[in-house]
Amino acid sequence: MRVDILTLFPEMFAPVLDHSILGRARKKGLLQICCHQLRDFSPDPRSRRVDDTVFGGGKGMLLMAEPIARGIDAITEHLGVRPRVVYMSPRGRVLDQALAVELAGTENLCVLCGHYEGVDQRVLDEYGAEEISIGDYVLTGGELPAMVLIDTVSRMLPGVLSDAECFTEESHFSGLLEYPQYTRPEVWRGRETPPVLLSGHHENVRRWRREQSLQVTKEMRPDLYAAYLEKEKAAKE
Repeated sequence: MRVDILTLFPEMFAPVLDHSILGRARKKGLLQICCHQLRDFSPDPRSRRVDDTVFGGGKGMLLMAEPIARGIDAITEHLGVRPRVVYMSPRGRVLDQALAVELAGTENLCVLCGHYEGVDQRVLDEYGAEEISIGDYVLTGGELPAMVLIDTVSRMLPGVLSDAECFTEESHFSGLLEYPQYTRPEVWRGRETPPVLLSGHHENVRRWRREQSLQVTKEMRPDLYAAYLEKEKAAKE
């Protein structure tokens, strides 16, 4: 998978994407990430300006359409195919596990990071950009959301994690939250590990984890629990 990032702050990405699991995935060639400075695509190479005032009035500046279009076109020319364009936006579809799984099947992804008051709507329309949010709140720019998106999508690529079970057993993948987990010592500050986890009986462990996932989801995210029950009911019908 290749991810191209259009941003005003490409230097923000290396400290996150060059390390740990994603860093190893990049070294193995499983994941390619290319950051592009949006100012390099400015129509004015002297000022390298990429923003202007908003038509209709209002505070703040808006990223212009032309530099973004030039950036996407340059990436398309290099790849030989137009990438799937995603714009990190607080008004977009909220990123969830289902969307992450879908995006993980994308060969070429272009992530646009907005700043200031956002971007000219016309460039989003021109390239059919999908607007994606990481939550119902506003950040100073799209760089942090882009990192979140890349992290959650990339870890599901074949070979990035040691086994698919590493993410299929996690919260949200099945619609439920993850069950509690424990490690050594068996007793910590008077708190014991549930005996079933030490029994060696795999079926009992599986049942316990399932029951715990249901209980945790019901208590912590009743909305997810209700949706899960509806999904199970529909499947049976």
